[in-house]
Amino acid sequence: MHRLDSKDSRSQTFDAARTVLPTVNAAGLFWFVLLLLGSVPVFWIGIVSLGAAWSTPEYSHGPLIPIISLYLFLRELRNMPPPHPVVPDRWPGVTVIAVALVIALLGNLTRIPDIVTYAMIIWTGGVMLTVFGWRRGIHHQLPVIHLVFMLPLPQFIYWKLTIFLQWVSSELGVWFVQLAGVSVFIEGNIIDLGVYKLQVAEACAGLRYLFPILSFSYLFALLYRGPIWHKVVLMLSAAPLTVLMNSVRIGVIGVLVDHHGIEQAEGFMHFFEGWVVFLICVGLLFLMAIGLQRLTPDPKPFAETIDLDTEGFGPVALRLLGIKASVALAAAAILTLAVSAAWALRPASDVQPIERDPFVLYPRQLGDWSGATTSLDSKVERTLGASDYLNASYIDTGSGDYVNMFVAFYDKQTDGDGIHSPEVCLPVGGWEIFSLEPYRINPGNTPYGSFIVNRAVIQKELSKQLVYYWFEQRGKRMVNDFRAKLSVIQDGFTMGRTDGALVRFVTPIRPGETEADADARLQRFMEPSLNRLPQFVPF
Repeated sequence: MHRLDSKDSRSQTFDAARTVLPTVNAAGLFWFVLLLLGSVPVFWIGIVSLGAAWSTPEYSHGPLIPIISLYLFLRELRNMPPPHPVVPDRWPGVTVIAVALVIALLGNLTRIPDIVTYAMIIWTGGVMLTVFGWRRGIHHQLPVIHLVFMLPLPQFIYWKLTIFLQWVSSELGVWFVQLAGVSVFIEGNIIDLGVYKLQVAEACAGLRYLFPILSFSYLFALLYRGPIWHKVVLMLSAAPLTVLMNSVRIGVIGVLVDHHGIEQAEGFMHFFEGWVVFLICVGLLFLMAIGLQRLTPDPKPFAETIDLDTEGFGPVALRLLGIKASVALAAAAILTLAVSAAWALRPASDVQPIERDPFVLYPRQLGDWSGATTSLDSKVERTLGASDYLNASYIDTGSGDYVNMFVAFYDKQTDGDGIHSPEVCLPVGGWEIFSLEPYRINPGNTPYGSFIVNRAVIQKELSKQLVYYWFEQRGKRMVNDFRAKLSVIQDGFTMGRTDGALVRFVTPIRPGETEADADARLQRFMEPSLNRLPQFVPF
């Protein structure tokens, strides 16, 4: 009985402490605000890239993530006593901040915003550890980890994941259609329903809500009151649920086409590709939570299963006004401000552009191939940010074969915009990437010899094209844009050069043709074209 009274007394003292308004600490607030504001320049390109990503359907949920993370943080802060007045273990947090700033500088030097945004999350975790100390701050990392869901996936991961999920979703969807007795056939990137042809990418539009659902399942698992294995099941079920619902969507489209015609299918498709997929998946997560509760020996009412209590958040949030000033917090603020200032005030690069011929002199006649150049749209040119570019279409006067050659050259790749990977640009033009893989070629007698390119098959409606591209980096051919940008830093120090180019060849895959026919055509054109390229893109 005495133990219960003692426990109740401690609980009452704890509840009372949570409602006590803190004393404003001007010195602590000064260093904390300086820490936040001082981080803006070094993380700026990451912040801008987040704004661009959040404007796309896949990541339109992004602005909600910091708000949800703040909610999770206040929830944890409310459930813990006020920090101890003396915090001896703040310096590990400063170390984490220093590591994050180094990573951010690397991202800025290579002009890869994804690196900067991930560094920003690591930096946020370091701030938590600095303010609360290691022992306390480590318990506040779950809200920080949740911030990962506001970031776009690296492009090479995004496309490999998208292509795989499209394949799984389409195969399951076609299976559902066949179960309903409807004749359907899938070939490459097209689902053939007889009178109606559906692109795989269009059929799989519901997959764009995979990322919001992943974020929601993480939040749902954290708020769920139940065993750990229940939480793990709820977190891991997001992706399968999304693929399953999209497969059902494809199946319903097939049945509607068979029974009611094309118009009904198109109306359903546009309706169901919106937030309906998201809301149904959320509902299924709730049903799974109810089912998991039924498996427990003492199941709770569903209203008590999810912790949505926000009582006391106001006084808890005001604790931030009482942040204690410390040497570690001041050091973190000064370090962050110094790194940002050094980056913002860095001198212009003294690397001199290498001598080369402008693309206006690139020959329009290459053996049997006759070509003409066209200029890009002014907005596309600004986005490309190239020092010089070639956009030429060549036709074999004998066979009528067609190849487009595009080369974007950059005098310097450490200032301003760098090379843009076609993985990013092709979908913007309405082309869907059907396959993308490294591929070794040997285009005849050229200075380049045998080398590896990125080989992609792309499709828009019923048109298919074969694409070869690589990053030409001072005599090196690279297929990974991340490695290419890292090499820029190395060669800037060792060679005094940061120039480079994106080289891309495209040819259509005509009806009745195989991909091997298109491969042969591209490599036949590449032999005369690559023999002339070094004077425009020097080794």
